[in-house]
Amino acid sequence: MSLNQTLKEVTERIIARSAETRSAYLARMRAAQGKGPARAHLSCSGQAHAYAATGSDQGTLASGSAGHLGIVTAYNDMLSAHQPFETYPTLIRDAVRASGGTAQVAGGVPAMCDGVTQGEAGMELSLFSRDTIALATGVALSHNVFDAAVYLGVCDKIVPGLVIGAQTFGHLPAAFLPAGPMTSGLANDDKAKIRQKYAAGEIGRDELLKAEMAAYHGPGTCTFYGTANTNQMLMEFMGLHLPGSSFVNPGTPLREALTVEGAKRALSLSALGNNYTPVCDVLDEKAYANGIVGLMATGGSTNLLIHLIAMARAGGVILEWQDFADLSDVVPLLARVYPNGLADVNHFHAAGGLGYMIGELLNAGFLHPDTKTIAGTGLEHYTQEPFLTEDGLTFRPGTKTSLNDAILRPAKAPFQQTGGLKRLTGSLGTAVIKVSAVAEEHHVIEAPARVFHDQEEAKAAFKAGEFTGDVIVVVRFQGPKANGMPELHSLTPMLGILQGKGHKVALVTDGRMSGASGKVPAAIHVVPEALDGGPIAKIRDGDVLRLDATTGTLNVLTPGALDREAATADLSAYQHGTGRELFSLFRQAVTSADTGASVFGD
Repeated sequence: MSLNQTLKEVTERIIARSAETRSAYLARMRAAQGKGPARAHLSCSGQAHAYAATGSDQGTLASGSAGHLGIVTAYNDMLSAHQPFETYPTLIRDAVRASGGTAQVAGGVPAMCDGVTQGEAGMELSLFSRDTIALATGVALSHNVFDAAVYLGVCDKIVPGLVIGAQTFGHLPAAFLPAGPMTSGLANDDKAKIRQKYAAGEIGRDELLKAEMAAYHGPGTCTFYGTANTNQMLMEFMGLHLPGSSFVNPGTPLREALTVEGAKRALSLSALGNNYTPVCDVLDEKAYANGIVGLMATGGSTNLLIHLIAMARAGGVILEWQDFADLSDVVPLLARVYPNGLADVNHFHAAGGLGYMIGELLNAGFLHPDTKTIAGTGLEHYTQEPFLTEDGLTFRPGTKTSLNDAILRPAKAPFQQTGGLKRLTGSLGTAVIKVSAVAEEHHVIEAPARVFHDQEEAKAAFKAGEFTGDVIVVVRFQGPKANGMPELHSLTPMLGILQGKGHKVALVTDGRMSGASGKVPAAIHVVPEALDGGPIAKIRDGDVLRLDATTGTLNVLTPGALDREAATADLSAYQHGTGRELFSLFRQAVTSADTGASVFGD
């Protein structure tokens, strides 16, 4: 199948836009490649320090003749998704040692759980944790003794931060080793209904806690299709996971075999061998275009509209929201996974998963087939599935047909002809919306505004019974400069209840929503943000707004509304406590959401 014309044009546009920055980046990576294995240049004292705690590997490392693998880990057991990583370093060392190489934990990076911090002050550090993780990755690899690296991370900001850091050391091969999703517990839709009942005061906290514990019940990624599992999808579409490895459950023999193979594969791609594949060559313009296609075809998290831009810029690739919008207009939606449907990621994987989906998109011309990956050149590798046999791990062709067409559809008969995300523009600025989970009757909302400077204010108004009709809830001063752009997922039950009463309801904010949100139309990531004097700062209660996901517009209809002075807000409460004072420089330096909300500049 020939390449889709829009994909071709968008990729060419990205290549042209990125020519100068990409060329400069690759020149730096080629220069780093030319220096050879860095540890050979260390002083004797430096080498002694580096190898002092490696036990039986000391002699191998001192000889400098074998490959050395660096492990960058986001392990902690606050995150259920990361708890399995506790045992990975030993597994990796043993696997690499059996192949004649060595491995060390280069360093750890922080990893926070957005599920714990939702609605809490800690959420204001969440987005900034991505760039902190990138910085910590740089520190880990700064010892400059490794021939390749593996990255242990799964969740929301962790994978984007690790990718940014990995590209800074882009002359090294990189493999991402996932931990997999927890087994299915209480259905996500049932969990959401319990949350709504609690928000409405129909049940007590004891019943809510019981439901939450039944949903989040063991090691592994949360099973809904939010940011964490969207990250895992991207790592396959962009060639940094082994094929079919994203959604294999923790604690299984197949999961362990994939971890072993991933470590060995990373080291086999080093400059010491004949199959040198640095990450700077894997993550090129085509790979990022493929990632955007995957985001649209799966109805993935809106957070990646920020993260992919920041990730790409670390490798000299310049993405814009219009690239996402243009691809969303032509890429079909092939999956229904909660919140876009009732299935969870385990059901998705069983129905054919990413291998089936990649095959369908390749055959329909919606993916670049010739990208480099850790599995070899060509995305066709990712139509395969891993299996354990008597001879060990093997890869076989995956299913060519969906095993459940309520979850996965072929490209010729998709759930909808366009992707799951849409760009909105108009008199209120530029925003994005996730439409894949929004029923068609809610795609256009015209209603008076209620304006808040804090999500707690909005929830208090709801509890006081102040929402009695159609409403567009505006929560502003939630952008990256104002308070780190927290997710406002705790508003979801409230908004869902209002929608369920038959009211026309929408959210407009310069903040973010969780990757699990979706049934209520939400124009998020509004730029310019309120703190920059954007139009959203001029809205008052009662102004009529119109959110139109069909035409892709976001406007204020009240005459003269934008002639007012921009509102100001007392942001002093966002400056201190729960570590917020440590990130004041981040708030001052961060770029706008449409350029990645990064502290590393434009």
